[in-house]
Amino acid sequence: MKSLLSGEVVAVRGVLTDTHPVDFHALGVAGAIDRLAIPLRDRGTVVRLETPHHGMEVDRQSAILLYRAAQELLSNIYNFAQASTVTVRLGCVSHSVQLKVTDDGGGFDAPAATRGRHSGMGLRLMRLAVGLAGGQMIIDSSAAIGTCVTITLPLD
Repeated sequence: MKSLLSGEVVAVRGVLTDTHPVDFHALGVAGAIDRLAIPLRDRGTVVRLETPHHGMEVDRQSAILLYRAAQELLSNIYNFAQASTVTVRLGCVSHSVQLKVTDDGGGFDAPAATRGRHSGMGLRLMRLAVGLAGGQMIIDSSAAIGTCVTITLPLD
């Protein structure tokens, strides 16, 4: 394993770990999320970051929630999806901020993973946190198309 450098994101036991606290002021939410994709890129996965509303204002709590959601989703892709391409889209949609993470991996049974007793804890906790913030999380996944997770948080 490489030595840990300032601001490096590494995969430790299959979980993406940011070695330093996130500085949204310096990186912005998009930059912090893009940094999370380093381990995927290092192993050859093509990761596209789309930010059509670059420079949008997002409150700190929403930024942290979007960042943690992206961390969980990218970790799941790293560990389970066997994806060759990942697209992370962060933008505004009718008075909301939306994070959409799409991969071309193997997909999974979303209802089973988010309701099972011993699996999907990260997704269940993410759904709960998004709901408590007044947002919505939608999971669309199948073996034929891969997975798309959309998280929408109100800006107001």
